[in-house]
Amino acid sequence: MDQSTVRITEIFYSLQGESSTVGLPTVFVRLTGCPLRCQYCDTEYAFYGGERHSIAEILEKVASHKAVHVCVTGGEPLAQKSCIPLLNALCAEGYQVSLETAGALTVEHVDPRVVKVLDLKTPGSGEVDKNLYKNISYLNNQDQVKFVICSRQDYEWARLKIDELELVNRVNDILFSPSAGELTAIELAEWILEDHLPVRFQMQLHKLLWNDEPGH
Repeated sequence: MDQSTVRITEIFYSLQGESSTVGLPTVFVRLTGCPLRCQYCDTEYAFYGGERHSIAEILEKVASHKAVHVCVTGGEPLAQKSCIPLLNALCAEGYQVSLETAGALTVEHVDPRVVKVLDLKTPGSGEVDKNLYKNISYLNNQDQVKFVICSRQDYEWARLKIDELELVNRVNDILFSPSAGELTAIELAEWILEDHLPVRFQMQLHKLLWNDEPGH
């Protein structure tokens, strides 16, 4: 792949719907392609297609929105080798950059200025065997680990992973989200409270506001 260009599905300006910067105005750069097929995926439209853009063109588009925060997402952005130079360029421009990744591909070479939001796949995702656990060693106290919880089984699995991987002492935030249509938000919230889990419960703000329409 030509690393001077990146295949992009969309670039848009919205409120961050998840993570520790939820609610903040953010430019989203959605890269095309993903090697995973999680059963609850809500961005299947980013699996294929897209258009190639130079990093300079992407920077120009991002700058037009006059935002501080930029989120590089997908699909799986790290599936394109050109994601790394894109992240470097965004950091060099002074943006506060986050990367949303499924963690199936190495984050070893991600710019240390980038906040990594790593989604550990639960059994209910259908892709638990794709987790690359070596990635945990590359996380630091600005990064975040996310679990999408589909069931009580997923919840108990995630609880064990928090302890096994020593996530409380390693990352800034541990995020628990209910899988829409499979687990109610109230159920998950009550489990967290009952067990006094040191996690951040989150719902997807963009879905509450815009019903998950593309471009939001």
